[in-house]
Amino acid sequence: MSNRLTSTLLVGLFLLTGCSFSATTLPTPTVPATVPMVFITTETPSPLPPVATAVTVFTPTATPMPAVSANVCTDPQVITLIDSLKRAMLNNDGALLSSLVSPTNGMEVRWVRYGNVVTYTSEQALFIYETTFEANWGDEPGSGMSKKGAFHDVIVPDLLKVFNQAYTLHCNELRYGGASYDVRWPYDKDFYSIYYSGTEQYGYMDWHTWVAGIEYVDGKPFIYALMQFFWEP
Repeated sequence: MSNRLTSTLLVGLFLLTGCSFSATTLPTPTVPATVPMVFITTETPSPLPPVATAVTVFTPTATPMPAVSANVCTDPQVITLIDSLKRAMLNNDGALLSSLVSPTNGMEVRWVRYGNVVTYTSEQALFIYETTFEANWGDEPGSGMSKKGAFHDVIVPDLLKVFNQAYTLHCNELRYGGASYDVRWPYDKDFYSIYYSGTEQYGYMDWHTWVAGIEYVDGKPFIYALMQFFWEP
């Protein structure tokens, strides 16, 4: 009886221990209050707008500006110089023209962009309206015939075609109208365009540009070159 009672007590104790263990609960995992939601779409996203970049724009009727002298574009002496050139052409004034010619390099004159260069010193310019010497200025556009004649018979009339119109001045900018050729200034030095834009009657094809090269000698501006541009067939 003692042994049977002891076995019964041991079995009961074991069952109580098992019940106590099974009643123990494992810790509940923590779940975030808000679960991020993921959406899946098959739509193609809109492209990003292009980023603007700085671009230098040149008009089709102007050449890029070369290096500019300190004051050529703001010096009132230069405007006076061009006005004096106009007055010399209008009045056939050799003495005035002579005072405008560069004393170091003379004045190179081209009747047409690809033509021959005729250089005048200030001494030669003094008598330029009196000499009868006929220079060869090169072939004429279109006809190909040689353009020959004295300065006052060839250059002066074409200069007056601009000076007698409502022209504009442009510092270190070669201004021109419609052209069938590459318009270039052949010198790496300062210049002014004396530009006549033409008329609507002729579709502005009667534009005309004379370019005066400007250089300083002892702080004073002089003309080192004259060259004209116009529409060529």
